Amino acid sequence: MDAYAAVRSRVAVREFTERQVPDNVLKEILLAARWAPSQRNRQPWHFVVVRNKEKLQRIGDFASSGRFIADAPMAIAIAMDGTKLTQFDAARAIQNMVLVAWTHGVGTVYVHGVDRDAVKLLLDIPQDFELITVMPYGYPTDAAKSVKKRRKSLHEIAHVERYGQSYTDPL
Repeated sequence: MDAYAAVRSRVAVREFTERQVPDNVLKEILLAARWAPSQRNRQPWHFVVVRNKEKLQRIGDFASSGRFIADAPMAIAIAMDGTKLTQFDAARAIQNMVLVAWTHGVGTVYVHGVDRDAVKLLLDIPQDFELITVMPYGYPTDAAKSVKKRRKSLHEIAHVERYGQSYTDPL
């Protein structure tokens, strides 16, 4: 799958099969994050891979908007070492992870509502680090794969030379 196809077809996945994510796919996901750009090349990220079912259950309990983490075969916690603009650097690494995972048929979703302090304690993440999120990873169920993306048309969001001058597709 090429990059554009991955961007175009990827959906947020909250329902997973029990199939485990193979080590070679996990490694590629982590390497994709490693290759993300960062401010001044500081590479402030740390990734904690969680496959232990008891820990996944506890993280699910800590996630008000992501209880489905407990049902995923794996999750990755993304923590930043406290440099400036950590959300930007984290977002770049996360997007790489999401897209590479999807090219292997592995789905995920960004989880915002999580008790960050409780997760940091559970995973021994240093207190001065910023926990960005914990994202579940796994193979989506058929229902999860069938979700249709809805997007605004290009002329509604793209402008030429100035705001209000809508982009028109030349093709």
